[in-house]
Amino acid sequence: MAKNSPNKRRRIEAQGFVCLANDEIESLNYWLRFAPAICLIWTAIGVVLGSGSILAALVPFALLGGILTGHPFDVIYNHGIRHLTKTPELPLYGRPRRFACLMASVMISGAAVAFYLGYYAVGYALGSFLIVLAGVNVATGFCVPSFIYGLVFGVEECEAEELKNSEKKIESVSPLWPK
Repeated sequence: MAKNSPNKRRRIEAQGFVCLANDEIESLNYWLRFAPAICLIWTAIGVVLGSGSILAALVPFALLGGILTGHPFDVIYNHGIRHLTKTPELPLYGRPRRFACLMASVMISGAAVAFYLGYYAVGYALGSFLIVLAGVNVATGFCVPSFIYGLVFGVEECEAEELKNSEKKIESVSPLWPK
């Protein structure tokens, strides 16, 4: 996508990351896909192997992403990678992104239980569907569950004053641990 494209902003804001300055959108666009990419790889391994255990081990991480204001995998970026890339911390998760994590944890749990119980077709179907959804997010930045959340509950919008203030803000607080 083009630099500072309106589509990029809409896709990020649909996930609940509103009031980000253009430079923040540009520098965080791909890093907001870091946790979904790890979940995608982990899920793909579990599904390819037909392993309920591998999938069940991912459920707590997905669930925490839905409960907390940040995903546990974001810690890798926030406390490591961002210092190497000289990019800002990831913003706190809004309700649409947390909803997506909760939906992922339900689907991962369903696939894991299906594999444990020997319902492999169900496990492969649920797991494959999740892989496709996560793949769309990782490849394009479009999060289907966040989009559904927006259709049902409405999309948060940034007030012009908030955006102006966000451009002046200093480094944010970590979503999981204070500094």
